Amino acid sequence: MAIAVSTFGTFGDKRVDQFRLVSDTGVTVDLISYGVAVRDWRVPVAGGERSVVLGFDTFEPYPLHSPHFGSLAGRVANRIKGASFDLNGKTYKLSANAGDLQLHGGDEGLGRQVWDGQVDEANNAVRFTHFSPDGAMGYPGNVNFAATYTLRGNRLRLELTATTDQPTPISLVQHQYFNLGTTDDVLDHTIQVNSSAYTELGADLAPTGAILPSAGTIYDLRQPRTMRDAAGQPVDYDIGVALDTGRSHADPIATVAGPDRALTLKLWSDRPGVQVYNGVWTDIPVPGLNGKSYKKHAGFCLEDQAFADAVHNPHFPNVIHSPERPYSHWCEFEIA
Repeated sequence: MAIAVSTFGTFGDKRVDQFRLVSDTGVTVDLISYGVAVRDWRVPVAGGERSVVLGFDTFEPYPLHSPHFGSLAGRVANRIKGASFDLNGKTYKLSANAGDLQLHGGDEGLGRQVWDGQVDEANNAVRFTHFSPDGAMGYPGNVNFAATYTLRGNRLRLELTATTDQPTPISLVQHQYFNLGTTDDVLDHTIQVNSSAYTELGADLAPTGAILPSAGTIYDLRQPRTMRDAAGQPVDYDIGVALDTGRSHADPIATVAGPDRALTLKLWSDRPGVQVYNGVWTDIPVPGLNGKSYKKHAGFCLEDQAFADAVHNPHFPNVIHSPERPYSHWCEFEIA
């Protein structure tokens, strides 16, 4: 099926394109070149189709109001303490955008750039590329990024690569906000994640460096549970969990079922961790897709990634990449 390409807006002096992927099972995914964002994702259900992500109908709200709806975050996803790091005897000062932290690559990170998109109709895919120059947002190295989304049936696969001309931290993440149901929040979704530990957070929401067992805590998601406590009150999730080592990449790392059980999401990934987030800070002042209002707990994210603030915690999985160690990362979602 032909991939439809249209102009969705402009950002600065660059045109923002939209690419529509449609599968043989009737799934439709709209991608935009601003931040490589999944703008909309519609899945067949009894009686029609259902939009399963948070986004906007027009481009204008994205630069002004989007908390990374559907986009890629980087060069380094999540938080970097002190908005700085040391590498090979040099201190690199980054652009802080969350107190004294840098979050998701800063205000001009990859999720806020217009990428170049190229259609691959033979594979029902779109390949996006972006060049990030040495010094961008404070990071060293000229880096060529590539992101390919491929839709087959009810599965959407993302493959990420990056090559650099000098050592530099790279850790990307997809930042989809999902709501598989028809209500305004995701608290009654049932979530299960194959993780028995989490990275402890300090008051600034950056990891302390401790990796703690999740048994007996709200972060123990090994058995399916809703996002409410035993009294039915909402539970706030914004935590990095460590995925169990020795797992098979053929097994999903997470499974989430919508409250009406019409749709279930499964996620596969090669990353060591995943940030579980249920829209704790979401409060969007303009309408979202189809006029919806997005307030606290409007969506959930499963951000497969390396551990946050790995540049300050050498016992975390290594995020320093170089000409000899290019970056590679894949994940795959199935919603059916």
